[in-house]
Amino acid sequence: MLEITEEIAHIQGIPKKLIVFLHGYIDSDTALERVIRSFTSKLKNEALHIPQAPLVCELHEHKRQWYSMHRFDPNDDRKTVPSMAECSEFYNKMQRGFAEANAYLRPYIENLLNEYQLEEKDLYLCGFSQGAMLALYTSLMMENKIGGCVSFSGILAPSCYVEKHIKSRPKTLLIHGDADNLVRFEAMSFTKEKLEALGVPVTTYVVKKGQHRITEDGLRKALEFIEQD
Repeated sequence: MLEITEEIAHIQGIPKKLIVFLHGYIDSDTALERVIRSFTSKLKNEALHIPQAPLVCELHEHKRQWYSMHRFDPNDDRKTVPSMAECSEFYNKMQRGFAEANAYLRPYIENLLNEYQLEEKDLYLCGFSQGAMLALYTSLMMENKIGGCVSFSGILAPSCYVEKHIKSRPKTLLIHGDADNLVRFEAMSFTKEKLEALGVPVTTYVVKKGQHRITEDGLRKALEFIEQD
């Protein structure tokens, strides 16, 4: 069984909330930490943990991945097929990868909640790209509803599995750039419609001219979302 053994943590005050922020594909905890420094600097009574995925990336030996993408889509066809429906079908094939990633992420989260003596309602899952997809999936598969989920440039995947097996419906914030060239912008409306049909409360924020990256305005929205309770 794979385990998460590397992480970066920032603790501010006496934590009343736990934020777990998942990096993307061909990425790392240290790279994500640099990108979200403005977010980290504004935390109050929160513990922020940025775990490092335990899998070495299949495309870059010095980067990480939460699960293989090429195992399920070796030619990256999901990026070029004409319709959102066709794109979604590629992610539907990735259920095994999501299940494997969830199997090692969940114990990590449970250990952190125990460490801080917090409950699931105090947990906020955030993620970018592949990390956003895993954050969405995990938040919906939790037995008890968490505080919320923030997706930066993600998509609900695998949607066909989630629709049949959803366990929890936490409030969710979707952030996406309208010029994203890797995870198409239409993924945001697709995800919103799917989640709302399942009874999940959804808020969206569009990054104008935003490409496939985390932006400062997106981080501000995420912090507002987390601290509004």
